[in-house]
Amino acid sequence: MIYCSQCNSLLGPTDVYCGNCGAKRTQNTLKKEKESVRQVIIFYVTFLVYAIVSFVIYLENDSLITEIVLESVFVLLTVMFSLMDFKRITKLYSLRYVNWKNLAFSILFPMCSAGIVYYGIEWVNRLLGEESYNMFYDYAMYENSFLWAFIFVAIIAPVFEELAFRGYLFNQLLNVTNSRVTIIATALIFALVHFSFISILWIFPFGIVLGFLRYKYRTLWLGMIVHFIHNFLVLLLEYYYYMNDPLLELLNNG
Repeated sequence: MIYCSQCNSLLGPTDVYCGNCGAKRTQNTLKKEKESVRQVIIFYVTFLVYAIVSFVIYLENDSLITEIVLESVFVLLTVMFSLMDFKRITKLYSLRYVNWKNLAFSILFPMCSAGIVYYGIEWVNRLLGEESYNMFYDYAMYENSFLWAFIFVAIIAPVFEELAFRGYLFNQLLNVTNSRVTIIATALIFALVHFSFISILWIFPFGIVLGFLRYKYRTLWLGMIVHFIHNFLVLLLEYYYYMNDPLLELLNNG
């Protein structure tokens, strides 16, 4: 968000003069906005390239070491961007605006969304004649497979995706536009970097909810809780159907 240098009133993205005191937008403010636009572009290009490179590498080598290295790169990139906005990022870990109502929502919502998304995507795949893929097979070859899946899916993703998209990116977009556009833009970019057309059907609205929670309550904690519970429940469903796969049982008996 951009504020008037004279009266500290909130300025709109296209305001040249402050609507409260009439002061003209300063050169420093315009410079800050241009820098934020540049940072948003750098952020998007960086994570887009990371997503493409990761996809290609996974096709060639899907070992545990590869997974650890790629996840570590993602964590490192997120931390590097966040350090550039360290003061504002740290404020987003405040519990000041967390209360039992928004906490209850953050627990109940993902309990519903996980089931709706999981079985909804199954239905869409059947409708399109596509075979559903159980993501747990990506981890099944690892020793302590569920533990590694839990770390990658339910810990790293919720913590660092929220930090990257609802933390750093959200802050930069607020410097150049209003909260509504910021929530929509971060949700859209969040969906696009997942590289799945079908997944966009749920990741985009899911990102809208996460962005709303971050903006309204000025914290990343609620988004991380929602993200964690959702991912963990989906992982449990994938694990359940993996363990009850008739083909797996046949291979084990053989």
